Amino acid sequence: MRYFIIAITVTFSFLLNGCGVYNFTGTGKIDAETFQVNYFQNNAELIEPGIERTFTLELQDIIQNQTNLNLTSQGGDLLYEGEIVEYRITPMTATADQRAAQNRLTIAVMVRFVNRKKEDDNFEKRFSFFYDFDANEQLVGSQLTAALDVIFERITQDVFNESLAKW
Repeated sequence: MRYFIIAITVTFSFLLNGCGVYNFTGTGKIDAETFQVNYFQNNAELIEPGIERTFTLELQDIIQNQTNLNLTSQGGDLLYEGEIVEYRITPMTATADQRAAQNRLTIAVMVRFVNRKKEDDNFEKRFSFFYDFDANEQLVGSQLTAALDVIFERITQDVFNESLAKW
């Protein structure tokens, strides 16, 4: 049994080695060493204080956690910048007496990505996502935090995929 495990381990090692550059985030080989995330301003018509800082930090975190790039405050090989362009709460479903039963928070972020090593990868794109909540609840405190976590997790992953994973 011991020889079988060793044989499987050796075979698996050769298979992974033959695959070339591979990692579990799907990014392939990144031709950069540093990245920079400039502060995302909140230019939405409806302002929720602090979400611009939260989004900026979330974007920095996902890139640091899923790559081996180093965060820098200026002169990064990869540059992320932009602004929050939409923060909107809209009624989604109605009750029999024409009142909202469910509301939807939608946040959209305009992102400009610059790859100083490979200019063909540059883009400017709008990313958005939503969170549905009961119309009888106020979107404050832990409810707001939960909504922002869901929305920003999706948007930052979409930005990461578009800029580095090419999915």
